[in-house]
This record gives sequence, structure tokens and C-alpha cells, in this order.
Amino acid sequence: MRMVIGFGLGLLWAAAAQAQTAPALPFTAPAVHLGVSSCAGSSCHGALEPWPNSTVAQNEFIIWQEKDPHAKAYKTLMSAESKRIAQNLGLNNAYEADMCLDCHADNVPEDRRAKGFQISDGVGCEACHGGAVDWLGVHVSGQADHAKNVAAGLFPTEQPLARAKLCLSCHLGDKDRVITHRIMGAGHPRLGFELDTYTMTQPAHFRTDADYAQRKGMPDHIKTWALGQVVAVDAVMEAMLDPKRNQDGIFPELVFFDCHSCHHPMSNVRWAPREGHAVPGVPRLNDANLVMLAALLDKSDAAMAQQLRARTKALHQASLKGHDATLAAVRDMRAMTGPLITKFNAMQFQSGDLRGVMAALIERGLKGDYTDYAAAEQATMALSSVLDAMKLARLIGEPQYKDLAGVLNQAYTAVEKDEAYDPKKFMAALQAFGAAMTRT
Repeated sequence: MRMVIGFGLGLLWAAAAQAQTAPALPFTAPAVHLGVSSCAGSSCHGALEPWPNSTVAQNEFIIWQEKDPHAKAYKTLMSAESKRIAQNLGLNNAYEADMCLDCHADNVPEDRRAKGFQISDGVGCEACHGGAVDWLGVHVSGQADHAKNVAAGLFPTEQPLARAKLCLSCHLGDKDRVITHRIMGAGHPRLGFELDTYTMTQPAHFRTDADYAQRKGMPDHIKTWALGQVVAVDAVMEAMLDPKRNQDGIFPELVFFDCHSCHHPMSNVRWAPREGHAVPGVPRLNDANLVMLAALLDKSDAAMAQQLRARTKALHQASLKGHDATLAAVRDMRAMTGPLITKFNAMQFQSGDLRGVMAALIERGLKGDYTDYAAAEQATMALSSVLDAMKLARLIGEPQYKDLAGVLNQAYTAVEKDEAYDPKKFMAALQAFGAAMTRT
């Protein structure tokens, strides 16, 4: 089983340029999308109950249809809230606007939609697994393994790097699906995302059993978490360098900033200086993913962690100086993210360092790194990912896991509602969790 962490500069960072790349996303790849009906047959993935003695359950479509929020994504565009957002943005409606459909449906161009394709299916099978026109025949032939399916065009969602780029293309946005502060200002909910946590809470339409491990390998919580963080940072840095996305008239594109540095009641005075940023009264860039990355590196590559924090501080300072200074700081930061993506993707994570990562996350929080809501939210999900990894690595037993998860729930409660976030309550929850960890 692949677990957590053996960094070290001795790793081959260049572990192939292929390690840093991922296949074209289903949204942009040229393959035709056949529609969810091509997967929904009772002899395919539409069985009402799991098949006995089958390597896969065969009821994956039913799980998606009945339990997966992605199946309801298009219907969300019919709601009164979506109607109000569309009106605020000057759109006729949300359910026909590409701005909305690009993430609330499998909105590929008309020439890539087969006869059975329906946009109303929402975020269907091919939105994540890729247009099936080329791989479906191979997949149902009974002669192919997973590698052959992927070679034929199936998107490799089991690979953390590919999954990170896929999920973040909507949950954060990318060059093809741009999310702006105007959309948020019109009433769209805040986007908070962490790859491993969202993967684990997604209604699973697969079983991570021995057969799954043989075909795809077992899930690796820390690798998934690490890649989710660094891909998110890289995507934001890329967006900030894009002249089409990094300004809105005389204003910067405010979607890159921490929402809560502006949006909180005036009576809720909770600003506090933090390492890297000590200027009150100005919007603060959302650096939650950078805070997580630095904590991840603390126990494995202290020099790189220090360099990352220095560049984060320089980025904050540059945002106060002007556009050109900010772009220069973004370029410096992105010079680190590319190698880190390659590094994490090539890495074989070892279980022996799990406690060190957990300790670093707690330590940085107690030093004040998580006073901002976004960082506290990311830290809570990170602690959960490491805890799950420790359980899978058998570093803690089931009783210990349940006890620790119960204590960690205090942190989840503290970040449950962003508008009611109290840094002192979160700090108390973090201290309680740290004390519980020392007893294990």
C-alpha cells in the first residue's frame, strides 16, 4: 500500500515530464460524448443491485443518479437562487448560459454530442470519464484491462494528478471555465474544495477491494491531498498571469483574494497579523493552499518550506505595490509549483512520516497560521486526510481512530459556517486535537 511521505531532494524530480502532465480533460478532449444512457443499461452499469461475484458492482449509474450531487447539477440551474444569479449577471437564464452549463453539465460543443446525449443529465459519466466514443467498445469487449481502457481514451480518475486537474477545473476554475468575482458577487456560493476530502465524501460508485488495488492501486490520502494543494496553487498562479483573467477594469480580479478579508460584519473585528502578512485594512490574497503546502514540507524539506513561505510573503507584499510587482511575484511562485507537482506525483509516500506531517499541521496552526477562515477550513480537511492515512497504515487502531475523529469534529464544527467563524474556538479545537494525538 502506498502511503506517506518520503520527500528529500534526492528524488528524481524530473521523474519524467509525463509525471507532471495529465491527459486532456474530458471537457476539452476531442472525443464525442455519447450520453449517460450509453452506460445505464441493466447489463452494464445500470443494475438495480450489485452483482454477486462481479469485480465491479454494476450499479454505478444508480448510485450516481440517486446519491451523487453531480447528477442534480443541471437541475440546480432551475432554482429560484440560480434565476436570481442569472438576472444579476444579465443572463436570460442559468440553464442555457455557457457560463453556468460549463460546470453544471457536460457542456461539450454540439459537434461532440451524439444522438443520445442530453445536456439535462448534468455532470454525467463522460464529464469525468471522458467522451466514450473511442473507449466504450474496448471497455465492453471483455478483452481489455484498465490500462487498455485508458489507452483508448478513458480518463484516469484514479490518478491523483489527473483527478486534481479534473475536479479543480470546476471547483476552482481554469482557462476554459473561468470563475470570477462577478459571479460570486451575483450570489454564487463560495467555492471551498480539498481533493482528498471531497473524494472521500463523494458517494462512491467503486469498491476499493483487492481487485481494485490490482487494477488501479490503492488510494493514497496524503498524495491526493498534496497534489490537490499544489495543483490549486499552480492554477491560481496561472490565472493571475493571464491578462484576460487577472483584472476587472481598474480593479484586480478579486476572486483571487480571501473572501473574508472583506466580507464579515464590521462588529466582528477578528483581523490579526500573521507571518507573511501584517497589513490591516486591505484585501488579502487567499493563500490557504500555500499555508498547507508549507506545513507539508516542514518535516521533510525545511529549506523548501522556508523558501515557499518567503515567496508567499513576497507575493502578499507585491499585491500592495502594484500590478507589475504582483506579476513578478507570481512568476517566482510558479517557478516552485511546477517542480512540486512533479515531485509529489513521482513520490512514493511512506507511512513512517505520517505523524510528522500531522505534528507540522498542528504546530503551524498553534503558531497562528490558521486565523483566516479559508486556512482553518483547509487545515481541518488536511488533518482528516492524514488521520485516514494513519488508519489505513495501521498506525492507529479503530478505537483510537474513532476517538480522534470525534475530537476533530470540534474543528469541523468551528468551520461549519464561515460567517460565524471564531478563530479562538478553532484554536481551542486544534489544541484539543493536538493533545489527543499526543496520547496515541
